[in-house]
Amino acid sequence: MELNIQQKEELENPALDPDDFDRTVEKKAEQIQQLELLDNGFQELYEKVREELQSNREAYREDIACMQEYIRKLTDKSATIQAQEARNKDLMTQKFASVRKQVKEVRKSQKVVNQYYKSMMKANYMEAHFTDNKK
Repeated sequence: MELNIQQKEELENPALDPDDFDRTVEKKAEQIQQLELLDNGFQELYEKVREELQSNREAYREDIACMQEYIRKLTDKSATIQAQEARNKDLMTQKFASVRKQVKEVRKSQKVVNQYYKSMMKANYMEAHFTDNKK
């Protein structure tokens, strides 16, 4: 969540340093990878104890309730993260559109400069003249 906030601030910054943005994206990728490992580990563990939990539900009532509360909290955080990601994706789309527009304007101005240069070169070009100095 903190990295999403940092990424949002970077995307809103007009003087965005691409290297800083890349580092944030890499940190997020590492965090996502760790979350996936934890999720897979939880699934494996649950598969091992599921039968015991289901057959002795009364004995594990408090533990089950506690785990359900943790799962609810994780689900809420997951929803928050997904909303942040959606907002950041929109910001990123806007940022890339802005950068594309700037690149297009630079190319257009370069083209105008080149055309001007070529036309000025033609205007200064004079064909050879022969001047008769005899009178």
